[in-house]
Amino acid sequence: MPNIASAKKRSRQNEKRRQKNQSQKSAIRTQEKKVRALVTAKKLEEATKETQKLSSLVDKAAKTNLMHANAASRKKSRIAKLVQKAAAVPA
Repeated sequence: MPNIASAKKRSRQNEKRRQKNQSQKSAIRTQEKKVRALVTAKKLEEATKETQKLSSLVDKAAKTNLMHANAASRKKSRIAKLVQKAAAVPA
């Protein structure tokens, strides 16, 4: 445990940031699972809307360096490809 006031404050700040980052990462994972479940259930219109929400969350995470920009692009691309592929199968 830190004894110096500035070190105590830094510790509090780090904990707040850790919790916020953890929450954002969890939200991204949950949203991704939602999209994948909708695609599996063939609910493509809903999946498309949820994909937009996922893209927004991922972009925000990349903007704040919570996620690397290339990793964010890759995740968005893979989900978009998944939804497009599911939409093309019935047609």
